[in-house]
Order: sequence, then C-alpha cells, then structure tokens
Amino acid sequence: MTVTENSSMEKSETTRGVQGSVVSARMNKSITVLVVRQFKHPLYKKYIRRSTRLHAHDEDNQCKEGDIVLVEQCRPISKTKSWRLVQIVEHADS
Repeated sequence: MTVTENSSMEKSETTRGVQGSVVSARMNKSITVLVVRQFKHPLYKKYIRRSTRLHAHDEDNQCKEGDIVLVEQCRPISKTKSWRLVQIVEHADS
C-alpha cells in the first residue's frame, strides 16, 4: 500500500456537537442539558420550537444549573449517557 491508499482508508471521524443549557447538575459527574431547536413547518411555514433533554458526562462536576454548554456525542457511558461535556460557553449569574 502506498501512503495515499492508507490515508483514504482512514475514517473521517466527525462528532456531533450541540449547544444547550444545563437544567440539572445534581448527579455526580453528570448533567442534564436542554437543547432547543427551531424549524419551519413544511405546510404552514410557522416556526416550531422543539426541545430535547440529554444526559452528559461532566468529569469534574464543574457545571451549575443555568450554564450554557457545548456537548458532543460519544460512546455510551451508561444506560442514558452518550454525550460528553466539551466546553462551558457561558456561566450562570449566581
């Protein structure tokens, strides 16, 4: 194999990341993140808001309720956790 064949065989690993607000930080090394998305209704053209609650892994217990965080998808860590905290975008005012 040549060098070009090796580089083409490698998987380009892209992880899905979303931004949301922390609604619960009471668990040990875990947070609950509320992600809100907006989309336009296909028929009525009105914007609809849908929300999703995700459980994310917070290794250092550094998040508080109200923080705006960036989380990325990862391997399943527990039954409900398959997201990992990447960065705290904005701290809550408290």
